[in-house]
Formats: sequence, C-alpha cells, structure tokens
Amino acid sequence: MPDVTLNQIEDVSFNALSAHGARDWVAREVARAVRRAEQTGNVICGLYYLESYCTQLASGRVSGSVEPEVSKPRPAAVKADAKFGFAQPAFARAFATACDAARENGVATLAVAHAHTCTSLGFFTEQFAAEGLVAIGMTNASPVVAPPGGNAKTIGTNPIAMSVPDGQGGVAMHFDFSTSAVALGKITMAKAAGESIPLGWAVDAQGNPTTDPEVALGGALVSAGGYKGWGFGLMVELLAAGMTGSVNSLDVGGLKLPDGPPHGLGQFYIVMDPGANTDAFYDRFARVAGAVAAQEGARIPGAARREMDLVAVPDALWDSVTALS
Repeated sequence: MPDVTLNQIEDVSFNALSAHGARDWVAREVARAVRRAEQTGNVICGLYYLESYCTQLASGRVSGSVEPEVSKPRPAAVKADAKFGFAQPAFARAFATACDAARENGVATLAVAHAHTCTSLGFFTEQFAAEGLVAIGMTNASPVVAPPGGNAKTIGTNPIAMSVPDGQGGVAMHFDFSTSAVALGKITMAKAAGESIPLGWAVDAQGNPTTDPEVALGGALVSAGGYKGWGFGLMVELLAAGMTGSVNSLDVGGLKLPDGPPHGLGQFYIVMDPGANTDAFYDRFARVAGAVAAQEGARIPGAARREMDLVAVPDALWDSVTALS
C-alpha cells in the first residue's frame, strides 16, 4: 500500500478528469475536493469516487465543459445553476458572491441547482468558515432511505454539514453526516469486503432489519435516530430540492450508474455573519467549548479531525486511478 502525497492525489485526479473531457478549471475544482477528502480520511468521497466521475464524463451523464450561471434573485439569495455539471465548480463560481451577500445582509443563502453529486458537503461549508462565516449546508441524493415503518426507498442519505469559524481564519466546529443511519458507501464497501453490517443500518425489501449488505442494497437504509433523523432527512429534501428547483431524491438514478440522465441534484447553504446581531458569538461558543473540554474523552465535533500529509492508498485503488489518467 503506497504512501501518496496530497499533491500526487490532486494531480492524478486532475489528469484523470481532464483525460475524460473536463475543462482544466473544472477538473481542478473537483480534484481539490478529492484531495481534501483524502486529507481528512474521508475515503468514500475521495479517490474511491474518481472512477465514477470519469465514467460519467465519458458517457455524458455529467458535463465537464459547461459554464455555471450565477445570479442574485434577491439581495440575500445567490443561485448557481450548475447546468448538469459538477457541483464543485458551480460552488466556486458563486462563493465570493455568497460571502459578500452574507456580510451585507447578515444572513444569505446559496442555492446550487441541477448539479452532479457534491460528495462531501463539509468541503463547502468549511470554506465559508475560513472566511469567518457560519455555514449550514445540505443536499439530497438518489433514494435509498425508507420512512420509519416502511420498506420503500423514498429519500436519499440527505446529509447536513455545519462549519463554525474560530474568528482567526480557522474552523472551531465542523460536522458532516448523513441523516440516514449510515452512508450508502459503507454498505457497498461491506459487501465488497464480504462483511456483515450492524443491525439498525438497513431493512430488507419487506421492511425487516438485516445484517446482510447485499440484502440491504435490495431493501433500504433507515434514518439515524428513527423519526428524528427522518424529520431531518425530509427537511434536507425540501430545502435541497425545493429551494433550488432541482430534482427530488425519488427522481435520481443511482449516483454511480455509468450512464443515464444527469443527477440534477441541489445543494442549499445558509450562510451567516456571526457578528450581524451581537458581538457575543465567540464568547458563547467558548463557554460551551470549555465545558466540553473539561470532560475527559469529550470533544467538540471536528476538534480531533486528523489531517494527513501522506495518505496510504490501497494498491488496487492507486493503480486504478493512475490508469484513468
């Protein structure tokens, strides 16, 4: 298993995306996201996804050449139409405008519409935090989650991410997780490894709990925390699809299918200036953070996030992504 530098990861990703039809600036934005995922140990959203990106570029399921369209329908509302291209370049084109709108109005929203899967939401919210803004992001995905008591796939894993600035150009708090009990990638990885999954992750086609990943893939995932997670998943669905004009989870094919209609997904961000209404924000955060730190073994989300300079990449995966370029 080779140890690979972050520059190597970004370069091989850029070269692979470019070789399959992405414009240079588009390939660079997506490659940056792959790099960041690997840097933070988020293997599901890193090199593991690169083959799917390239396959769908080749088939036309995602466009690597389209220019996103950025608009401001209202003073505090920014929209980036990805036009069935990647989410990362659409976000990049609208980022500065969204930051300016949040500072001017106290609160702003950024709607990224008609986009390919964004993979890691935290990649986007942490960029706002680095600019001194609080950001909450959400997106929907292909349907894999059944409602409590049901058995039919209705919404996606529908993640939520939140990043909080530390007031010094860094991130004081950061979380990024699906509203399902687990990310779908963990089920597929368990199947590939011939491993079982814990009870409480999924149900079979009849709605019965299962530990068999193959049976789970034929059934549905369940929400984290039962009805509570289901409520958050629906909230994400309504904001990510309804507030961006993008598709419902029900209308998206499998995210990694090599061809078919574009994803057309939405991402919705709420961006806040922590000094808009009070100068007490950082004091209030410090009060909570201090109480958490006083408890052995406790931590603020994201406080112990490990960032790597060298990433151990499985031989087969590295060979695969190298071949793509």
